[in-house]
Amino acid sequence: MGKNLRQQRRGRGTLRFKAPNHTFAGPAGYTDIASTNARGVVRDIVHCPGHSAPLLDVAFDNGQNILMIAPDQTRVGSEISTGENSAIARGNVLALKNIPDGTEVFNLESSPGDGGKFARAGGNFARVIGKTAKEITIMLPSKKQRKFSPNCRATIGRVAGTGKLEKPLLKAGAAHYKMKARNRFWPHVCGQSMNAVAHPHGGKRSSKKNYSLIMPRSAPPGAKVGKISPRRTGKKR
Repeated sequence: MGKNLRQQRRGRGTLRFKAPNHTFAGPAGYTDIASTNARGVVRDIVHCPGHSAPLLDVAFDNGQNILMIAPDQTRVGSEISTGENSAIARGNVLALKNIPDGTEVFNLESSPGDGGKFARAGGNFARVIGKTAKEITIMLPSKKQRKFSPNCRATIGRVAGTGKLEKPLLKAGAAHYKMKARNRFWPHVCGQSMNAVAHPHGGKRSSKKNYSLIMPRSAPPGAKVGKISPRRTGKKR
């Protein structure tokens, strides 16, 4: 008998599961910054429910106003510059080929011109650890090393909002509103704790949990329960 898995309810796209993006300040990046050198001034620090870090409202001298991920220790009136002639200073945006080894950066572009994809959460930063003519090696916040194009841009410094995760939620209600602000699916309950009608792993027996499923990597969202394309199964000996 088919089961209506709880995690599959999002697929309907009802109002309960749509992100409240009308409350967001807007996308944050530097996709609109011209490739030439530009200088800007921070007009305001913006709170956005869709980001874990504060945003900067920056007005550039070329007439562009954009939102950017705020670096640490930035205030209203601070100056930000972009381009090859920019100094290695907090908040400035440069191509990775112009950033020396060991520098802390954030909001790295995955490909040149996409506006930034990596190290954007509050308090995060990556580090330049190696450079060649064809690729730049970056240590991401997860300590994983990844290679980027030398023309990808990044911002010098760390993301503002350090210590955000150190504040305790204290009660489930605070966690509920935290997840609701970004439309996160919460709470997550394991299938073994559910009833048999709610999940393939469910049942009333606690001594012997139900079987684990082997699901393909190509399974649709919500159907991925159990082991997702495992390399091996069984007890590791």
